[in-house]
Amino acid sequence: MVSIPLGTSGLTVPTIGVGCMRIADLPQAQVDAFVDTAIEHGANFFDHADCYGAGKSEERFGLALKRYDREQVFIQTKCGIVPGVGFDFSKDHILRSVDGSLKRLQTDYLDVLLLHRPDALVEPDEVAEAFEQLRASGKVRHFGVSNQNPYQMALLQKSLSMPLVVNQLQFGLMHTPMIDSGIHVNMKDDAGINRDGGVLDYCRLHDITVQPWSPMQFGFFEGCFVDNDRFPALNAELTRLAEVYGVSKTTIAVAWILRHPAKMQPITGTTNLTRLADSFRAADIRLTREDWYALYKAAGNVLP
Repeated sequence: MVSIPLGTSGLTVPTIGVGCMRIADLPQAQVDAFVDTAIEHGANFFDHADCYGAGKSEERFGLALKRYDREQVFIQTKCGIVPGVGFDFSKDHILRSVDGSLKRLQTDYLDVLLLHRPDALVEPDEVAEAFEQLRASGKVRHFGVSNQNPYQMALLQKSLSMPLVVNQLQFGLMHTPMIDSGIHVNMKDDAGINRDGGVLDYCRLHDITVQPWSPMQFGFFEGCFVDNDRFPALNAELTRLAEVYGVSKTTIAVAWILRHPAKMQPITGTTNLTRLADSFRAADIRLTREDWYALYKAAGNVLP
């Protein structure tokens, strides 16, 4: 597995991370096999959130982790979503959430903690106090955010003494607003609308690693686009390139993300072991410029 630096953290991590959102309802033996498959492929960076499966995803992973040396893996989790309520980035909630995650994961520390989506009522100084306490206690080593725009990150960073090292954002062949507006600069069309404040360029300028989540999804968790009859042109191009490179369509779809020079770290969303392994093989594929743009256009995008 190819490795990349995780922001300015000093950590060197696999270029593909493993999402654990969907493991909550799997039998423990399947969770063990899921973790084993990832580690066997060198993908030892695991992404969680305290709300995934109402905490059960972390619990299942914690049991699987007992079979490994803690230093063999990187664990990232997220906090701040309160199901049925909204968001809570208060100091007390962050501290309680981390303690709960540590207990469920059966570990003494987290490599990375992310704030899960923006909280409109966030008090940056309060977040800073929580982060300082967590770092000083050794419970969390590095911090980041998810789904935040440049000004939200800058506002938070103003109060923090440590750098934000990650921003987890939706990105993939069927969700490309992060790059659309950069291609359609100064054009009077829908693709030219800057919906995120230039978040990709901001993260690159500030050495913040972008982690694309659900890279195979279209819409907001509407389903997977690979082998989906709703996207014949895209799947035809995926099939063509899969034959050219001798890999699966899943591998090509992940390789499309990795081809971008931002050195993103896609977070897988599948629990299917075959598709998981196919995702990891993307680290060994480098699409040509022509192939990258062919996929972009096959996904329904228009170049100026």
